[in-house]
Amino acid sequence: MATHQDGGRRPPKALAGAGKAIDDRFGSAGFARKAIRKAFPDHWSFLLGEIAMYSFVIILLTGVFLTLFFKPSMAEVIYDGPYEPLQGLKMSEAYASTLHITFEVRGGLLMRQIHHWSTIIFMAAITIHLLRNFFTGAFRKPRELNWLIGIVLFMLVMLNGLFGYSLPDDLLSGTGLRILEGVLLSLPLIGTYAQMFLFGGEFPGDLIIPRLYVIHILLIPGILLALIPLHAVILTWRQTHTQFPGKGSGNRTVYGYQFFPVFIAKTTAFFLWVFGVTALLAAFFQINPIWLFGPYDPGAISSGSQPDWYMGWLEGSLRIMPAWEISAWGHTLPMNVIVPALVVPGVLFTGLAAYPFLERWITGDREIHHLLDRPRDVPARTGIGMGGVVFYGVLWAAGGNDVIAFTFNIPLFWTTWFFRAAIILGPVLAYVIAYRVCLGLQRRDAGLIEHGLETGVIVQSPDGEFTEVERPLSAEDAAPITDPRPPAAIALARPSREGVDAPESRTRLGKARLVLNRRFMADLADRPHPHNGHEDQKSIDP
Repeated sequence: MATHQDGGRRPPKALAGAGKAIDDRFGSAGFARKAIRKAFPDHWSFLLGEIAMYSFVIILLTGVFLTLFFKPSMAEVIYDGPYEPLQGLKMSEAYASTLHITFEVRGGLLMRQIHHWSTIIFMAAITIHLLRNFFTGAFRKPRELNWLIGIVLFMLVMLNGLFGYSLPDDLLSGTGLRILEGVLLSLPLIGTYAQMFLFGGEFPGDLIIPRLYVIHILLIPGILLALIPLHAVILTWRQTHTQFPGKGSGNRTVYGYQFFPVFIAKTTAFFLWVFGVTALLAAFFQINPIWLFGPYDPGAISSGSQPDWYMGWLEGSLRIMPAWEISAWGHTLPMNVIVPALVVPGVLFTGLAAYPFLERWITGDREIHHLLDRPRDVPARTGIGMGGVVFYGVLWAAGGNDVIAFTFNIPLFWTTWFFRAAIILGPVLAYVIAYRVCLGLQRRDAGLIEHGLETGVIVQSPDGEFTEVERPLSAEDAAPITDPRPPAAIALARPSREGVDAPESRTRLGKARLVLNRRFMADLADRPHPHNGHEDQKSIDP
């Protein structure tokens, strides 16, 4: 049998010919060799992106099943299905077909719940993945484009989730569509046109469900199918994988497992875990029981109604906004809708998209970063991030102010005014507290390097003094603290000479930049050096 010089067997001629033909046209052999050797760091936080990707796969698979039975029509029918409380009621075909899926299609309810739960998990994974990238500085050069794609994905998935749970045309989702119509009508100049374009007439009309159906299953998923591989595979493969500081890691080296066979085996098992957890949630925890809500009636609303969690922050911003309006020249601007439904999301998403470039402008950092920051090492960024988290969290909690008031038997206006104050004071307090926590953790790290780890063993010296035995950190434990890495910021200010200010400080914008630069650099972590002779010491006898 013919063999290579290294003794390995040649592949069959048919496979070899097919492989050569593919390689001649697509150049896949070189990419495959590089891909197989690509190293993936082994850290739990990197699984967040995989959870999102696998949840998206589950959404697609269950969505295909549901499209086989769902009827996106608002034509009125009389329900005569097996669910007795709704028999004889007028409802749309969309709602009736959803009841048919739930009660008459084998496995239909399970598929509906898997689809809904996987969407919830998808949004949660995206959110936490985004926060991980922010707090560790993973958005810096050369990953700005990947960060922007992630923001677009976040917005598209949130919008598609809103359209998806509006399709059954039940009372809860119909109330959400009513709010969407109000937001469109609040747009200056173009509001009525936008409302007519989407709904095709006066609310609710006969076209909104078919139009949302097309957007939900074709338009947005098509965009996601293009952006997710670009975000998760192509750019990730093209660039060096990010990793946390530690022994064996560096800005030019990656310490981890090869894609094949280790990573591919682990990620396949992880996909099965994600699917299994989603299926268990769908089987044992009820979600979106549309048969309890009933068909949509524009003149009715359910008490204590809440949207899915990822839309709760928009609900909260609408609830706590004062009833402000501006009337001029015969026109009225409903600020109580425009600000919470348009300005707040615009500021949040624009701020997220612009932050990498704003931080680069403030810090003057144009280096390539493959090594991540520990959040404690950059207190200013961590404080900003926690301020954003609290801002989002307060709005999310405010979306349930009526439930909070009912549960704790307190006036509704008390909860409303509490959240109005918290939305202003909360992010500021979060910044201060997070900043101080980062400084405390930095001092703890310096103490560990200087003195070692407390062992809890107390010894008495001959002169009667009691001291605790401390164990020096091993080189592996000390590496995340002491290993060199590119600085997160550089000083921009140059000293003045003979009373003449540096050029960068002569304009108001330049002065503001220098102030922000000094604030950002004020408490960046220093790199303490371990004591010689103790780097590799694992333990010490008392």
